[in-house]
Amino acid sequence: MAAESAFRLDRAEPDTLAVSGTLGFATATEAWRALDEALRVGDRSQLDLAGVRSCDSAGLACVLAVLAAARKRGQAVGLQHVPDGLRTLAQVSGVEAMLAAG
Repeated sequence: MAAESAFRLDRAEPDTLAVSGTLGFATATEAWRALDEALRVGDRSQLDLAGVRSCDSAGLACVLAVLAAARKRGQAVGLQHVPDGLRTLAQVSGVEAMLAAG
């Protein structure tokens, strides 16, 4: 996997985790673990997806799993700058409302 397509997580902004790179089959497990761990700290309530360059069904599943795990812990996590491709994939899959419910 090329370095420019790898999953990255930036904690520089208060209250926000910035996700960039690829959310896909090759990165979904790593992304889920990193996001879940970062959200467990409890000081972040937003996922900024503006930097996501590519996302497939595994990436969508990752985002939904992260939101579900946070919700189960009683955390309200919102999404910012959801890429059009991810939103379209969610629409086609019939789960767009789950992105909004984050």
